[in-house]
Amino acid sequence: MKWDEFFVTGDPLIYGAMVSIVVATLAILITLAVTKRYGWLWREWLTTVDHKRIGIMYILAALLMLFRGGVDALMMRLQLATPDMTFLASQHYNEVFSTHGTIMILFMAMPFVLGMMNLVVPLQIGARDVAFPVLNAVSFWLFFAGAMLYNISFVIGGSPDAGWSAYFPLASNEFSASVGHNYYSIAIQLSGLGTLMTGINFIVTIIKMRAPGMKLWKMPMFTWATLITCIIILFAFPAFTVSLAQMMFDRLFGTQFFSMSNGGMDMLWANNFWIWGHPEVYIVILPAFGIFSDVISTFARRNIYGYKSMVFSMFAISILSFLVWAHHFYTMGHSAAVNDFFAIATMAIAVPTGIKIFNWLFTLYKGKIVFPTAMLYSLAFIPIFTIGGVTGVMLAMASADYQYHNTMFLVAHFHYVLIPGTVFGMLAGVYYWFPKLFGFRLNEKIGKISFWLIAIFFNVTFLPLFYLGLDGMARRMYTYSEATGYGPLNLVSSTGAVFLAAGFALVFFNVIYSALKSPREHLADPWDGRTLEWSIPSPAPFYNFAVTPSVQSEEPVWDFKKKGIPIYRDKITPIHMPSNSGKPVIMGVFFFLWGFCMVFSWWIPSIIFGAAVFIILATRSFERDHGYYVPVDEIIATENKLRGENQ
Repeated sequence: MKWDEFFVTGDPLIYGAMVSIVVATLAILITLAVTKRYGWLWREWLTTVDHKRIGIMYILAALLMLFRGGVDALMMRLQLATPDMTFLASQHYNEVFSTHGTIMILFMAMPFVLGMMNLVVPLQIGARDVAFPVLNAVSFWLFFAGAMLYNISFVIGGSPDAGWSAYFPLASNEFSASVGHNYYSIAIQLSGLGTLMTGINFIVTIIKMRAPGMKLWKMPMFTWATLITCIIILFAFPAFTVSLAQMMFDRLFGTQFFSMSNGGMDMLWANNFWIWGHPEVYIVILPAFGIFSDVISTFARRNIYGYKSMVFSMFAISILSFLVWAHHFYTMGHSAAVNDFFAIATMAIAVPTGIKIFNWLFTLYKGKIVFPTAMLYSLAFIPIFTIGGVTGVMLAMASADYQYHNTMFLVAHFHYVLIPGTVFGMLAGVYYWFPKLFGFRLNEKIGKISFWLIAIFFNVTFLPLFYLGLDGMARRMYTYSEATGYGPLNLVSSTGAVFLAAGFALVFFNVIYSALKSPREHLADPWDGRTLEWSIPSPAPFYNFAVTPSVQSEEPVWDFKKKGIPIYRDKITPIHMPSNSGKPVIMGVFFFLWGFCMVFSWWIPSIIFGAAVFIILATRSFERDHGYYVPVDEIIATENKLRGENQ
C-alpha cells in the first residue's frame, strides 16, 4: 500500500485537519509532561469504575463529537449558502453529510444519553454504583474505541460516503471502493456492543439495586425513562449489530447478504437498519423526556402531573417504535395495505407523545415557576418539538410522503425532533445536575445568552428547510443553480447556522469560565430539588451515600423538607466499593487496533490483537478482586468536608 492510498491527500481541508490532530495530540502530551499528571490520569480516570466519572467521560466524548459533527454541518451549510458554490467537491460533500449524520446520532447523542444515565440513575435510586462496575468501564472504552476508529477515517483511508444509513448497493465495494464503509461497519459494531452492555447493566441496576422502600412506582421519572430506554436497547441493537457484521462480511470476505445478485437483497439492509434506526430515535429522546419531567417538576414547584400516565405513555412509545420502521420507504414499492399499516402506527405514536406534552403543561399550571437555564431549555422544547411532531404526522401519510420523501422537508423535520428532543434535554440535564457533580453551578447569565442564541437561531437555520423541501430541493444536493430559486432561503439557513454554532460555543465557554470563576458551594440542594440525589453532598462523594436511604414516595427529599419524613435512619458503617481496573481501557486499545487492522484487511495483526482481547477477558475471569471497604472515619471526614463543616 502506498502512502497516498493510506492517507487521504489532495484536499487542503484534510491537510488542515491532519495538522490540527497532530497539534492537539502534542498539546495534550506536553501538558501532561509539564504537570506530571500521567499517574493521576491513569489512577483517577483511565482505570476508574466510578459511574460518575464514567458518565463525565461519556459527556466529554459527546461534546468532542458535537464539535466534530458541528464543523461538518457548517461545511455543508457553507457549500449550500449560495448557488453554484465550489467549497466542497461532490465526493467530499457526500463524505461530510454521511459522517455528520453518523457522528451526531451514534457518537454524540448516544454518549450524551449514556453519560446522563451513568451520572444520575444510581444517585436517584440510592445505589452506590451500577450493578457491574467493571463492565460499565468496558462499555465506555468499547464506545470510545469505536468513536475514535470512525473519526480517523477522514484522514486515513477515506470516510463513508453512502449516507448515515449506508444503503446498499451504495455501500457495497462496487459503488464505494474506499475503506470508508469498512470503518462504518466495524466502528459502529464496537460502540454498539458497548451500548448493549450498558443497557443490560442499567436494567439490572434499576431492578435490583433500588433503595429500601423505592418500589417501581416510586422511581423518579428519569429513572423510568432510563429503564424503558434500556429495554429498547436490548431489543433494537442486536438486529443492527448482526447487520453490521453482515456488511463487514460482504465487504471484506465477498459474501452476498446485501448484493443485487446471487440471492442477496439490498432491501434486507434497509429493513434491518430501520428496525434499529427508528427505535434509536426514541433511545435518544426518552431519556430527555425524563430529564424534562424532573426539571419542570422542580422549577414549577409541583409534583409531576399524571405520574402513571407518563410512565404508561413511555411504554406505549417504546412498543410503537418497533412498528413504524417501513415509513422510511413508502416510495420503495410496498403495497397500499402495508403502507396503510405503517402510516396508522406512525400516527398512533403521536398520541402517547401528546399525553406527555399535556402532562408537562398541566404540571406548569398554577406552578410557582422559576426560570434558570435548565428550565428555559425544558420550556422551549415543548413548542419546538411540537412542530417536529406535527410535521412527522404529515410525513406519516404515505401518499403525501411521495412529495416530502428525500427532500429538505424531511431534514427539517428530524432536526426539529432530535435537537429540541435530545440536545435541549441533555443541555437542561447538564445545567441541572452540574452542581451535584462538581460543587458549583454553571454561570446563569452566560447560560441564558447561549440558550437564546440556540433557541432562536435553531429556528432560523431549520425553518427555511421546510419551504425548500416543499419547493422540491432534494436532501442530498451538493449544489444548485440560481434558476432553482433556492438561494435566498439557503442563505438565511446558513446564516442562522453560524449563530447557532456561536450559541453552542458559548456552552463550551461557560464550562471553562464557571470552572475558573464560579464560587464553590456546599449546597446539597441548590435548586430546592425533590428526588434522592439532592439529599447528598455536592459534589457527590465517590461512595454516593454515607447511609443507605429509605424511601417513602417518588419525591423523598420534598417529603423530608415539607413533611419531616426522614430519609436516613441507620448509622454509618463501612462501605464496600469496587476496585479500579486497568483491563477495560487496555481492552479498548486492543479493540481499536483490531478494528483498524480489519479495516485494511491486515489479517495477521488483527488476529494478534483479537487474541489479546480474549487473553484479557480470560485473565479477568480468573481474577479474585472483592473490592475494598471505606472505613467509618474516612466517611465522616469526607461528609464533613463536602458539606463545609469543621467537624
